[in-house]
Amino acid sequence: MNRDLMRQAQMLQQKLAKIQEELGNETVEASAGGGAVTVVATGHQKIQSVTISPEVVDPEDVDMLQDLILAATNEVLDKSRDLAASRLGAVTGGFKIPGLM
Repeated sequence: MNRDLMRQAQMLQQKLAKIQEELGNETVEASAGGGAVTVVATGHQKIQSVTISPEVVDPEDVDMLQDLILAATNEVLDKSRDLAASRLGAVTGGFKIPGLM
């Protein structure tokens, strides 16, 4: 392999590593039930917090609360994946690299 190509590959690898690290510090938020349940996740798809409004906690309707938590969690994970894809896609030019997105 020629040196210029190797240097470019190393630079790309460094940029990708930096973006991956930064994604761990970025957060996205999603809510369900008009804000009754809010979930925050990092750009690494790690849930940081779940907030539940006290008025939505009804022991007679646990199913509704579970559905709200599930909806907010799925939405925040979708947002987190989209964030990662947009940050990494800016460097890779949209080329999907296995294990990064």
